[in-house]
Amino acid sequence: MPEDPLQRLYRRPGFMIRRAHQIAVSLFMEEMQGLKITKTQYGVLFILKHRPGVNQISVAKLLGLDRSTAGMVVKKLADAGLVSWDAETGDLRQRSLNLTAAGEDMLRRLAEPVRRAERRVLAAFDEEEQAQFLALLDKFTRTFNGVSRVPVLATERSAKDMADHPPRRKRRNHEAARG
Repeated sequence: MPEDPLQRLYRRPGFMIRRAHQIAVSLFMEEMQGLKITKTQYGVLFILKHRPGVNQISVAKLLGLDRSTAGMVVKKLADAGLVSWDAETGDLRQRSLNLTAAGEDMLRRLAEPVRRAERRVLAAFDEEEQAQFLALLDKFTRTFNGVSRVPVLATERSAKDMADHPPRRKRRNHEAARG
């Protein structure tokens, strides 16, 4: 019996990565019932817990978000009283961001649902496969971070790595310009 042609689509890496992301988001949202927090909002809160005082542009870079998305998310969190801006500059993108007491409380309330969501995402694998899966995802995302429209700049080491290995698009354009 011939293979179903749709199986070629369903086995494509990009298709499976997109589906895996959709499933991970669904599992996260199921665990967040009633808390009204998205994965991106959680990411911003987490960044501000561990890098208090960063600005909105830095939040975008640390999470791999475009600036406009980061701006909308930060504004929504600020409107909800979970994040505050300092008042040093008129440019909201340059203002330091911090968790409010309500933001700290929300992050504490999110800790267990986030752990449950992570366990559910990995539940398809045994312990060894979980470590393998995470290692392969890490390798994939680090290898291709620079070709993303919004690369993640997560650590000082990442900043150095990105400086030493600029995004491929830029290299190609540079090589094309040389001849």
